[in-house]
Amino acid sequence: MTQYLMSVYMVEGTEEPAAEVIEQMYKAVDVFNNEIKASGNWVFAGGLHPANIATVVRAGDTGDVITTDGPFAETKEQLGGFWVVKCADLDEALALAARATVACQAPVEVRPFQDDV
Repeated sequence: MTQYLMSVYMVEGTEEPAAEVIEQMYKAVDVFNNEIKASGNWVFAGGLHPANIATVVRAGDTGDVITTDGPFAETKEQLGGFWVVKCADLDEALALAARATVACQAPVEVRPFQDDV
């Protein structure tokens, strides 16, 4: 089975949903997580803190290491969470992502991991 990364993207600058909407989203994601665990597709998942608290570490031109505050990418959409799932094929992964996007009410990108070299 191939492993797929299902990335959840949050859009910065949008109004945060009401508390009851967030609670419903968490419940729906918990149900989804339990279903994919039971189906055997589950590998790993996690939610992330907002991108504005990220620290970026990179190698400088002279070989020194530079750390900066904030997200690496200057974009409105930032990674907010993810699932790693194992599926027979892309169609199965896309079917899971369709359920995931409804549960978390955010866009979900599906990408397979590279084959072992």
